[in-house]
Amino acid sequence: MFVAIIFTVGSLVAALIWGSVGTGYFVYGRRQRSWICMLGGALIMAITYFSTSVFLMSVVSIALLAGIHWALRRED
Repeated sequence: MFVAIIFTVGSLVAALIWGSVGTGYFVYGRRQRSWICMLGGALIMAITYFSTSVFLMSVVSIALLAGIHWALRRED
């Protein structure tokens, strides 16, 4: 069975923005050898593939960013 997913301009722009943020966190974590940033960046990038809703993608990405920030504060 073939399922067509229709992307809107908003979902593509949101995926581009959040994917870029996730890539930045992943690269930063890789260079600093921080597994928290690498994992968080990978999860942010992954959510852009699984969500076509701009609102849901943004809410989950912001929650992941807050989780990364919280985990890094607890690590210090």
